[in-house]
Amino acid sequence: MSKTAITMDDLLKDVDIQQLKTGDVTEGRITSVRKHEVWVDLGASGVGVVMRREIGHGQKVEEGETVTVSVVDPELDEGYALLSMKRAAKDRGWDEVQKLFDGQEIITITAYDANRGGLLVEMEGIRGFLPVSQLAAEHYPRVSGADKDEILQKLNALVNIPLKVRILDTSRKDNKLIFSEKEAIKDDMQSKLTELKVDDVVDGVITGVIDFGAFVNVNGIEGLIHISEISWERVEDPRDYIKAGQEVKAKIIAIDKDRLSLSLKQMTDDPWLGEVKKFKKDDVVQGKVTRITPFGAFVQLSPSVEALVHVSEMNEDSDDSADPSEIFKLNEKKDFKILEIDLENRKIALSLKEK
Repeated sequence: MSKTAITMDDLLKDVDIQQLKTGDVTEGRITSVRKHEVWVDLGASGVGVVMRREIGHGQKVEEGETVTVSVVDPELDEGYALLSMKRAAKDRGWDEVQKLFDGQEIITITAYDANRGGLLVEMEGIRGFLPVSQLAAEHYPRVSGADKDEILQKLNALVNIPLKVRILDTSRKDNKLIFSEKEAIKDDMQSKLTELKVDDVVDGVITGVIDFGAFVNVNGIEGLIHISEISWERVEDPRDYIKAGQEVKAKIIAIDKDRLSLSLKQMTDDPWLGEVKKFKKDDVVQGKVTRITPFGAFVQLSPSVEALVHVSEMNEDSDDSADPSEIFKLNEKKDFKILEIDLENRKIALSLKEK
């Protein structure tokens, strides 16, 4: 009986050996996790290695775990393939991202870092960005003078915090992925706005105090209390009256498309109307100079009543070209004659020359 020689080709002819190519996406099982690399068994296609830098943020790298990898180089000199988990996740991720964008789905993301412009996010292996301008009112970093360090501090507090967002813009070609928290709450916010009306009293929390007023979170809707609506008194610095984190009740005085204009002072009676009753036309009263301007000086007659002495009423020789700063000093007290009381416009005119 003759014997037939069996070659290696005969032994392997029934084995499905897949030749890897650059760009292929395949699956494998992690066999070893080391400090700088992860080794993957690709079955009939051999063995591959994933360098640590090619592992995406949050991807599992445990022995025995099945992972999807992309082939960077099918065969290095050492005989194994160079792989990337990050690229594989990214290739699959773009399809998912486009699907979410097209459907305008609301999704939950978690930022892994922040810079002064916003939050850095990785989703489906793709790096994305949530700009400061797209944060909801409750998370927007309201700081005085746009202090960049303080803005960054507030943004860092949002790192690792789940946020509901929509994808605002995406481009695989430009490697662009932009998120918006404002868009995710837009429908809910508009629904809440329709339930509110001018003169309603609402509860809110001060989210930031700045030079011209304060921002308020009213059940997810942004509100603004202008400096002129903080108190019936003249407010020089809003921080003397309210602080971030403070709970307040305020009256709605206007409703914009996505913001409320609020008033704290209208929650109480106007003390001006009570105090002005003490004064009458032609009365001679004593007042303290609180502000000096090119057109005259403002004089405080009582805690809530302020009046104006125009340049033309400063002395017998004065006219509109007089310099009030040469006639008055801040905080000095003088006697004045009341020329007119205009209750409707809350104005009182004084004269220094006719007293």
